[in-house]
Amino acid sequence: MQGQPAPYAAHIWVCVNERADGSKACGNGLGMTLKDLLKAGVAQRGWKGRVRVSHSGCMGLCARGPNVMIHPAGRWFSNVTPADVPAILDEVGTFL
Repeated sequence: MQGQPAPYAAHIWVCVNERADGSKACGNGLGMTLKDLLKAGVAQRGWKGRVRVSHSGCMGLCARGPNVMIHPAGRWFSNVTPADVPAILDEVGTFL
């Protein structure tokens, strides 16, 4: 194994977990939409290669979802809607 510094200044994680029974979960309806909007925003701001957007499975706070986490800043956003995407990206921009 070879350790190395993280290749990105920021990594945005979007939970896309869905529950088969239809109960509240991050991915039920918005997870992938949020990921796509965040990716487009990263590209639009010229951050490709510096900021990565990925999706994850359950982050453990389904009742508060959709959830988005910024690493390594340790910032967590709950009940995220598409209207929140610019504010999330603005926060990423504060530490780039």
